Amino acid sequence: MTQAMTDTQSAAGPPFPPLSPRIRRWREASRERSDCSPQPTRQHDLLAAFFGPYADLPFPERYARAMAQALEAAPVYLLEDERLVGMTYQVCRPDVPPQPTPWDEQWRAYDPHLQTAQRQAEQIEPYLRVGGAPGHIGWRWDRILERGIAGHLADLEARLTSAPDARAHALYQGAIILWQTVLRWNDRHIAALRELAAAATGEERSRLEGLIALCQRVPRYPARTFHEALQSFYVQHLAVMFENPYGGNGPGRMDAILGPYLERDLADGRISLDEARDLVAELIIRLHERIAHADGWVEAVTVGGLGPGSAPAENTLTHLIIECVAAMDITHPSVYVRLSTQSSDELLDLTVRYLLHGRNRAQVYNDDVVLPALRRGGVPAADAAVYMAGGCMEISSQGAACDLNFAGTLNIAKTLELVLTGGIDLVSGQRRLALDRDLAAYESFDTLYRAFEDELARQYAEMVRAIDIASATYAELRPCYLLSSLVDDCLDRGREQQDGGARYHDYGFAPLGITTAADALHALDVAVYRERFVTAAELLSALRADFAGFEALRARLRAIPPYGHEAPEADDLCQRVLASVCDLATAQRTRFGGRLKPMVFNFVWTPGASKALGARPDGSRAGEAIGHGLTPAKRAMTSGITPAMNSCLTLDCTCVLGGATTMWDMDPQWIDEPLLRALLTSFLQRGGMIFQGNMTSVADLEDAYAHPERHPNLIVRVGGFSARFVTLDRDVQLDVLARHRHRG
Repeated sequence: MTQAMTDTQSAAGPPFPPLSPRIRRWREASRERSDCSPQPTRQHDLLAAFFGPYADLPFPERYARAMAQALEAAPVYLLEDERLVGMTYQVCRPDVPPQPTPWDEQWRAYDPHLQTAQRQAEQIEPYLRVGGAPGHIGWRWDRILERGIAGHLADLEARLTSAPDARAHALYQGAIILWQTVLRWNDRHIAALRELAAAATGEERSRLEGLIALCQRVPRYPARTFHEALQSFYVQHLAVMFENPYGGNGPGRMDAILGPYLERDLADGRISLDEARDLVAELIIRLHERIAHADGWVEAVTVGGLGPGSAPAENTLTHLIIECVAAMDITHPSVYVRLSTQSSDELLDLTVRYLLHGRNRAQVYNDDVVLPALRRGGVPAADAAVYMAGGCMEISSQGAACDLNFAGTLNIAKTLELVLTGGIDLVSGQRRLALDRDLAAYESFDTLYRAFEDELARQYAEMVRAIDIASATYAELRPCYLLSSLVDDCLDRGREQQDGGARYHDYGFAPLGITTAADALHALDVAVYRERFVTAAELLSALRADFAGFEALRARLRAIPPYGHEAPEADDLCQRVLASVCDLATAQRTRFGGRLKPMVFNFVWTPGASKALGARPDGSRAGEAIGHGLTPAKRAMTSGITPAMNSCLTLDCTCVLGGATTMWDMDPQWIDEPLLRALLTSFLQRGGMIFQGNMTSVADLEDAYAHPERHPNLIVRVGGFSARFVTLDRDVQLDVLARHRHRG
């Protein structure tokens, strides 16, 4: 599947197939369009309808009809030399402020963010108020692909006639209203195409007539060909994302969903591989263009892996998707690869090239660990097999989960700090928690550790209460009718996905600083309880002073081998902390019986989480950076990538229901394909869960920091997502710059 290298690659780059002349033109035209993208009118049109003609209706129907009117009013964009049809711009350029509307003040009563915050303030302690950001799931695309919207509507209308209660009636009615609107929006594109075709001649007329026939068929009726399936898939994406304009929702397992259509067309001679590659590349560019100015607003595509029968699920489309995204310097969509020890050598080799030359956008999931983790978390094998990465890395069963997979964070290292100090924040000096004991009161390490676990469990219980409030508020004020109609069990239960309809009602949260807390606990155990070279009271004094005047003690603490140095005791304690963090979380239950699901990654939170910390028992001073996911701290990386990875691979990640990432930044002058292949193979075979990293030189990053105008398209892996370096906050840029670069 390899050809001559693309125009965007250097002579030393990998042999990814080239972009066709049409796609190169399309990519450049897309950049120009996104640089002057129109401001979305969705909010204005929604509020105009909500507070205008539908103001007297009951809320569920009022909201559905207002959303429908906004979608019907959405502009029709017909683009030059396109093979797919449709566009909505979801995110404005950063220099374009949102336009106020006459109804903004009235809308505050219906704003789920504001209402959640108000309700949490009344019920939840300030330290533990968390959000409930929706998004980060995928849906059942196959329903529309296989039935068409017409077939889906027939099912909804039959359900409406026998709706058991008002909530079910609202769901079916809302979905009918909105899917009918999607068809009318599609018909507007057909009408616009006919106008153009009437004035066109030759090849252009033929192209337009082909698009008319395409849009007449799908998404109204079942897709029969790969081209039809792509168009139906794309319109679904635009429609559902219009209703749910949140980061993280994405195409999910595109190769599994669309691959069979391509395989049939290739076998029947209906399409060539180059024609298919062009269609896939255009779709990727379109997905990028609509959110081009929102790096971090991830739309994730998941490819490869093991299917429901535990056999490799990769297909021709798996390779095409990776090749197409690797050949373009764009940040959306994020394409993540599922691998296992059963994956083909061809997919492994392609993934290595993607990691090494794909502009720091790759992330690799180990099915041999993820699938057991899901099953351990109560997900049946069939649902586990169809897992996808929602957003940054959040693992969930595609089409079966509610969309609160990005619901909050908890700084685990800060929790430990407060337990050690009796609830006193070392940075501010303020009391944050009502604890009646500090480190000096614990006679043994085990009693201290149990207190740490008890506080984690208490905070988790409060976190679930807080997210329950968010979940109920979103179900009340932001019903998702299109989305819910494509999520398993919602229609059968007659409930919106956030209102108990989805099969899995889990809440995802990010526990930050796990390895940081483990290093602190290990050093404390050695120093205070085993070797006893410092008393608990003396250590507390040193922490409060940020080690000023305690330099000798600090040096001795820093000499204790941390996690990442192949020190068995340190690695074992990190495993203990990881298990505590995850098992205590998944023991919680959400308002519909789901789990609090840990997702171990850092996103852009590293600088803030680090600045929040005071001095730590491992000798770290206040504000020193926490580790990324399960990656050892920077100071533990200095012995080389082998001991760092060996420590990491001692951890049993099957306790992590939502996924656990590692970050491996490597000097591009050192790493090459054979070496990276060996590292990745070892990572997979020995139980690593999620692999990501950067292959960019420090010199290039430093130059981009000083001269951003020289590097507008330098892409880096941040922590669960990739972004143009120059768009990141300065603190995040400095965090990326400060990471250890492995050179052997």
